[in-house]
Amino acid sequence: MVMSFGLTNASATFMSLMNGVFKPFLDSFVIVFINDILVYSKSEEEHADHLRIILGVLGKQKLYAKFSNCIFWLTSMAFLGHVVSKEGVMVDPQKIEAVKNWARPSSTTEVRSFVGLASYYRRFVKNFAFIATHLTDLTKKEIIFK
Repeated sequence: MVMSFGLTNASATFMSLMNGVFKPFLDSFVIVFINDILVYSKSEEEHADHLRIILGVLGKQKLYAKFSNCIFWLTSMAFLGHVVSKEGVMVDPQKIEAVKNWARPSSTTEVRSFVGLASYYRRFVKNFAFIATHLTDLTKKEIIFK
């Protein structure tokens, strides 16, 4: 059986299913985003074990991954704006460049857009909320850009 992602709630429903199926392993060695499953490990031996576990869970739940869509044994990869490797999860350098080269906002909407992008990476920035305070203040209704 194949789920059609064209249906209104299909992505959310599938995401809920996948989170339930992989709940014991999430943020331990698995990240799931809709129909992407990322398995990460610190060593090749550990990775082989993790892959066996995940493929076993898929089989047990009668869920199948199309082999031609699978990529195994990468040492690092870009995933949802991050680079995942044996060193851990880091911000994708291209995303850092996008933030550094962002044009100076000239409206509240543009400030909100920038703060939204920057907030996605808040876990990598110590005291992000404090640092972003002045930007957040610029999103208030009474602020007028000239």
